[in-house]
Amino acid sequence: MNSVSRWSLPVLWCLLFASAIGVVWSRHETRSLFIELQGLHGQRDGLDIEWGQLKIEQSAWSTHGRVEQTARSNLKMVIPKPDEVRLVQPQ
Repeated sequence: MNSVSRWSLPVLWCLLFASAIGVVWSRHETRSLFIELQGLHGQRDGLDIEWGQLKIEQSAWSTHGRVEQTARSNLKMVIPKPDEVRLVQPQ
């Protein structure tokens, strides 16, 4: 055996082993990132549901009847009588 072939086989085995370790590490990292991605998708879906509920709540609180009721009860506002209304003309 010459010196090149005597050292080439162990070097090739080391490279093969390093490549195998790299593949295992890469698969593990991919699975970990996929699990994290699934968790983030679930969090996003939960936030989308909460956003929809908040929009529904906002629309319920901002209806004309609700605003008028709040103005009457909390702010003691009333609709003015026709003789109390004054029109302002632009100059």
